[in-house]
Amino acid sequence: MSADTPLTEDRRTMLIALAGAGAISFAPLLYKLSETNPATGAFFRMAYAVPLLILIVLLSKKKETRDIRSRRLTFLAGLIIAFDFLAYHSAIDYVGTGIATLVGNSQVIIVTLVSWKLLGERPNRSILLSLPVVVVGLALISGIWDGEPYGEDPTRGVIAAVFAAFFYSSFLIVYRYSNKQMAPAANAQLDATLGATIGLLFLGLFPLESIGVQQINFEITWPSHAWLLLLAFSCQVAGWIAITYALPRLPGAHTSFAVLIQPVLTIIWGIFLLDETPSTQQSAGMVLIFIAIIAVTMFGDAKAKPESV
Repeated sequence: MSADTPLTEDRRTMLIALAGAGAISFAPLLYKLSETNPATGAFFRMAYAVPLLILIVLLSKKKETRDIRSRRLTFLAGLIIAFDFLAYHSAIDYVGTGIATLVGNSQVIIVTLVSWKLLGERPNRSILLSLPVVVVGLALISGIWDGEPYGEDPTRGVIAAVFAAFFYSSFLIVYRYSNKQMAPAANAQLDATLGATIGLLFLGLFPLESIGVQQINFEITWPSHAWLLLLAFSCQVAGWIAITYALPRLPGAHTSFAVLIQPVLTIIWGIFLLDETPSTQQSAGMVLIFIAIIAVTMFGDAKAKPESV
């Protein structure tokens, strides 16, 4: 075996992660094209993915390496991300695809804070300095000082996106921990998608009208569900299988950087394909948050000491 084999393998895994992030970047666009409400779009993107994932698992015949406890944790991760998807799709409706996705992906900062609180891993200066930058960025995006902010309700959009980021962070922590045995990506994705489907079904049947959460509309209409099918197959299956494969095989910082491609591409699709036009203040807020995420991804460190081998 040549000496550069591990490096070549890391590059291949990184390319898979980038391809998965690229596929997922189209998810908000496809959801908007479906013209469904958040509960409906989130539920069907999961429900339509389940049969295809089952087929992939059956045809691949790869050995399941996780024990029952790990599989339950993966299912739990799916339940957690149900809350993320409902909040995220709501944020898209309130403030647009680009802003909602960027704020939702501030999870890299939340993950380090959770590690500090639960694991005693104190963040370094880069992380601590990034926090007020994010707060200012969120304030600018919310439109509280803006005469004509973009979005139906940018303040609600920011709140929903922050909730999405929190649940996304929780999902990534549980999901990565549940797959320490390096299970086949499709197997892990199936368990998580089943959990998310059940979670979204429950949330969609018992809506919170006071915060604008509507019930799932089970009427199958076209082309709305054609867009949701495309969303399920391209993003929820292909994109997330790629991310699931790469997540436990790359260092956390590398994976976070790969996933960071998603909001960048989504912002581009939103501007050029959906004619989204954030105001000057909102654009400045997006730049601040993006800089903070880059800083945490590249220079952040929440480890008290190097891990022992």
